Amino acid sequence: MSDVIDSAVAALKPKVGEGFDGGTAKFVIEGEGAIMIDDKGVRAGDEEADVTLTAEAETFQAILEGDLDPTSAFMSGKLSVDGDMGLAMKLGSVLS
Repeated sequence: MSDVIDSAVAALKPKVGEGFDGGTAKFVIEGEGAIMIDDKGVRAGDEEADVTLTAEAETFQAILEGDLDPTSAFMSGKLSVDGDMGLAMKLGSVLS
């Protein structure tokens, strides 16, 4: 597992808390791996998900640090979303 994934999981845990209701989301960080977010919390993994969000490590880091709004990242093409758009929007509000 990469250091980028480890640090992303650590950064997401306080934002997500004990779990994320409403479905399963996967963040794919290009060239690094994937992170799963579901009702059990946040963990490294690459499983089936209701929505998959894909971005480069720099974009993902900027979203986590609050320097880039997830919606802006999507609209500018820096973040791609495949699957349940409603769930992606719900997750975006958790990350903001």
